[in-house]
Amino acid sequence: QVHLVESGGGSVQAGGSLRLSCTASHGGRDITYCMAWFRQAPGKGREGVASIDDHPSQKLADSVQDRFTISKDNAKNTLYLQMTSLKPEDTGVYYCAAGGGDCYSWNRLKVEEYPYWGQGTQVTVSS
Repeated sequence: QVHLVESGGGSVQAGGSLRLSCTASHGGRDITYCMAWFRQAPGKGREGVASIDDHPSQKLADSVQDRFTISKDNAKNTLYLQMTSLKPEDTGVYYCAAGGGDCYSWNRLKVEEYPYWGQGTQVTVSS
């Protein structure tokens, strides 16, 4: 059983920054090769925010380009999301996901590609 634990969420004003972390209970290529962050706003579905593989190759949603940075440290089994210039529309529960297979570009931000999920951490951005 793989456990993912997120941390770093909180409340900030628009324009502020937060750094999220996600640590997996154990590593291995099938778990940490392709990892991602998703978010879910109230009343909306879960959407992909950013993903990263071991090359490292990254994919970010258009809405967070130039504001968010994804990175990971396989030695620590930890995934990060640095969020800057936060906007109220970034508000939601942020989830870490792992085990995204080969991380193909066309599916690496799709919920169904990831078998392992964290419990989520709340991010609230006020205007």
